[in-house]
Amino acid sequence: MTFNCLPPTIVFQEVPNEISLCFSITGCQVGCKGCHSTELWNKNFGQALTNTNFQQWINKYQGLISTVLFMGGEWQKETLIEKLILAQNLGLKTCLYTGENTVNDEISKHLNYVKIGKWDPTKGGLNSPDTNQKFIDLTTGNTLNHLFIKKGIQHVAA
Repeated sequence: MTFNCLPPTIVFQEVPNEISLCFSITGCQVGCKGCHSTELWNKNFGQALTNTNFQQWINKYQGLISTVLFMGGEWQKETLIEKLILAQNLGLKTCLYTGENTVNDEISKHLNYVKIGKWDPTKGGLNSPDTNQKFIDLTTGNTLNHLFIKKGIQHVAA
């Protein structure tokens, strides 16, 4: 099975305090109701992410990024782990966003961060205090959801 993805993008909000090169992997099998990226459900969408072109993308942004982020891909464990190891060997942190409630131990040992939990439109995402999702720093075990919640701005009358 091909490990397909959309063209990667640089993102600033998905991993707090990190600049991430984000690979959105196609073939998602979770299929959350209300998903904003349903194009990722089609395993044939996008283009193959080989080790060679993955390395080329990292080389292009080396020195500008601190983390490689995968939006999905856990359904192809061995291929995802290959990419995580490549990124780590280049001194980059790694993160996986998944709609699953757990991540395979073989994958998580190659991650610095993970976002788990199926999208529930009644509970919101990581920026909601009511979310069922968790963003975890796997190096410390700390849940970092509080970093996604924007603090209210108080206006002072003149």
